[in-house]
Amino acid sequence: MVQNVLIGMAAGAASALLFASFASGSALSLLLVSIAPLPIAIAALGWSHVAGLVAALLGATALAVSLSGVLFIAFLMSVAVPACWLAYLALLARPAPQPTADGLDWYPVGRLVLWAALLATLVVTITLLRIGWDAETIHNGLARVFEQLMRIQSRTPADAPLEIPSVSDPKRLLGFLAIVFPPIVAVLATLTNLLNLWLAARIVKVSGRLKRPWPDLAAIAFPPLVPLALAAAVAGSFASGLLGMFSGVLAATLLTAYAILGFAVLHKITSGIAGRGFVLAGAYASVGVLGWPVLVMMLLGLADAMIDVRGRIAARRGGPPPHT
Repeated sequence: MVQNVLIGMAAGAASALLFASFASGSALSLLLVSIAPLPIAIAALGWSHVAGLVAALLGATALAVSLSGVLFIAFLMSVAVPACWLAYLALLARPAPQPTADGLDWYPVGRLVLWAALLATLVVTITLLRIGWDAETIHNGLARVFEQLMRIQSRTPADAPLEIPSVSDPKRLLGFLAIVFPPIVAVLATLTNLLNLWLAARIVKVSGRLKRPWPDLAAIAFPPLVPLALAAAVAGSFASGLLGMFSGVLAATLLTAYAILGFAVLHKITSGIAGRGFVLAGAYASVGVLGWPVLVMMLLGLADAMIDVRGRIAARRGGPPPHT
């Protein structure tokens, strides 16, 4: 127990320092803040959830005391809780109904992906509600934030009209940014949650402290009701007011989860074929550089959920179906 507390204290201090780097305002600080959950996840995966909780509370307290009390909730909500909860779920296991190497049935990776999406949705939703309790107030608040940032960037006085090069109507641009900002942030939060969990698991595995055997990430699957939840979220995103706003955020995170599932499908169906490395590298590079090919991965993930693409291809090859 003492070791868990000490590890948690060290992890919390490291996470708080990473999170506090936002005060510098540099581009590097964005990267440092994005990996702030990593020390907490390492402590929780490598030692216990107690170490993760100690890290979360100490990091939040240190930020509140040294910088601002507002950061206590901000740190817990955006960094500590997702890291602790995902690490806790990753180590959940029950006796396996069928024989396995360790006799345990571990929490499915596909559900960890969904939890990362739901946590990102929750964080963005709570953050938006702190701005206002109706869609118009939230949009106006976000637009004012973007206007202030652009005035600082262009050194435009507060009493002068804002002018943006190559933009004829700055107000329309600010309104557009206020609309697309919440789902974009939710997508980035989903990816950050998963990346930190994966990186923490790899680090803990290398150290030999990972209790869970490394899963087959190419075989991840989602529960059968998730497509219905996605359909409801997409339909709700066309509604007005808070319902449309929050449904759009949920739809964005669920589509991100299906894009990840699409990459898992791609890894599975290209297994054993010539030039697999080039295919995978091209897929990742095209998504990273162009962006829009992620739609293809989303559709591939949705197709697998509907018609079991991996199972059909495995049957044609005469191999076993993917584990679900």
